[in-house]
Amino acid sequence: MIAEVPTLAIDLVEIAENSTVLNDEYIAHRLGLIPLRYVAPDAVRGGDCHGAFLPHRECVCYERCPRCSVEFVLDVSFDEKVMDRPENERDLPFTVTSNDMVSNNPCVAPAHFLNPEEQDTSHDAGISIVKMGPGQTLKVKGVARMGISKEHAKWCPVAVATYRFQPIITINEDACATLTQDQKQQLVDVCPDRILEIDEVSGKLVVSEYAWETATYTEDLRVLQEAMKKKEEDDDFVTVEHSDNKFIFAVEGTGAMDAEEILMSSMRVLKDRLNYLATVVEQVKDM
Repeated sequence: MIAEVPTLAIDLVEIAENSTVLNDEYIAHRLGLIPLRYVAPDAVRGGDCHGAFLPHRECVCYERCPRCSVEFVLDVSFDEKVMDRPENERDLPFTVTSNDMVSNNPCVAPAHFLNPEEQDTSHDAGISIVKMGPGQTLKVKGVARMGISKEHAKWCPVAVATYRFQPIITINEDACATLTQDQKQQLVDVCPDRILEIDEVSGKLVVSEYAWETATYTEDLRVLQEAMKKKEEDDDFVTVEHSDNKFIFAVEGTGAMDAEEILMSSMRVLKDRLNYLATVVEQVKDM
């Protein structure tokens, strides 16, 4: 997910005019890190651009073409932008954002916000690029190409991609029946991840609703149980183990692709790699 899922990112920047406070290199760097979202004509959310574009080095065009690149134009003049403002606000700085970028491909656009909630709370129209003052102008052309983050981090589709083992929480009903309510409450309180709770009707220890999301396999529960046992060889009241064949993945996208699409794209990449390996093994057998 992190290294080999292909996305689009601005790879070449041509600056025609830049009179802002940031020099050309800073502008180019900020443009490269803006996540670009590809939405297929028959889709409603960001997806895999693998089938829609070719890697730049594999395309047969001389320099660039619609098959391997997307062009963005950023042409902003402070004096023109502030004309819509009230007279007393026209000297205030203006923020150039990703919303000012114009794409030549209707299926590709900057991911201005990660989700609608972020859009509702934001004070800007998109990802901030630079602030401009009176008399300043920025004219830039950016060329986006497909790549993977093995080459550069700007092509990485995820901000976070982690996994952990799914917990298996087992409550020994017979052993728990010998505990007092105070002891049961101690077992609940000793878990910082709150994986246990006491049922209000039966008074029994039960697994909390979201325990599988929060379980962290802390030693506190084991230490307390050892102190509560009448004999050292007695069974544990509660056991928390991890599954050997089930995992919980947490994927947070940058906005270029939805988390589900990132997962499916990573599975496609893995499948292609395995097919290639199988082909090579067969060729070696035939030698």
